[in-house]
Amino acid sequence: MGKQMVMSVMSKDRPGIVADITGVIYQLKGDLADINQSVLRDYFSMILIATFDDAVTPEDVAAGFSRIPSSTKLEVVVKEVETLPAFVAAEQGREVYVLTAQGRNKSGLVHSISLFCYQHGINILDLATTLKGDLYTMILQLDFSRVEAMMVRDGLTSQETGMAGAMDIIRADLARCAGESGLHVVLQHEDIFKAANEIALL
Repeated sequence: MGKQMVMSVMSKDRPGIVADITGVIYQLKGDLADINQSVLRDYFSMILIATFDDAVTPEDVAAGFSRIPSSTKLEVVVKEVETLPAFVAAEQGREVYVLTAQGRNKSGLVHSISLFCYQHGINILDLATTLKGDLYTMILQLDFSRVEAMMVRDGLTSQETGMAGAMDIIRADLARCAGESGLHVVLQHEDIFKAANEIALL
C-alpha cells in the first residue's frame, strides 16, 4: 500500500516550478493524491499529498527537492501522515459548509470570522481571501461535524433539537458577528454551494 507524505514547498514564483516539484515525485515513483497551490504577491506556495513505496523516506523526498536546479530558494517540509483508510473515514464523517463574507476592508476581518469558528467548534478546512479596491472577500470551507456535540455538551441545544437547533444558534450568532464587523455573509451547505455554482461542461 505504501506510505503517504505531505509536502510543503514555498519559493519566490518562477516559470517551471510546478513541473520541477512534481518531477521529483514522479522520479521517486510517487502517486499524487492532492495538490493545493497558490501565488500571493509573487510568492509561490504548494501543499501536496502523495503515496510512495515503503522504502522511500521523507528524507529521500526532501533530498530530491534540494537537487532541483533553481534560481530561487525552495523552502521544503516533508512529513509522513496517517494511512489512506483513516483519512477517508475522517473525510466521510465531515459535515461541510461554505461561508462567503464580504465587506469594506479593515484590520481584523479574518480574525473575527476565525474566532467565531473557533468559539462554535467549527474547523476551517480552507480559506481564500481577495482584496479589490476597498472590497474584502473571504470564502471559507468549514467542517461542522463537531458542532452539534459541542453545543449539546455546553447546554446550548439539546439532543431533541439536534443539528437543526445548533444551526439556528450559529446563524443567529453569525449574523451578530457579521453586523459587528460590517460584513455581508452567506452560509450554505457545501452541496447547495456546489449546485448553485456548478459550471456545466459542454
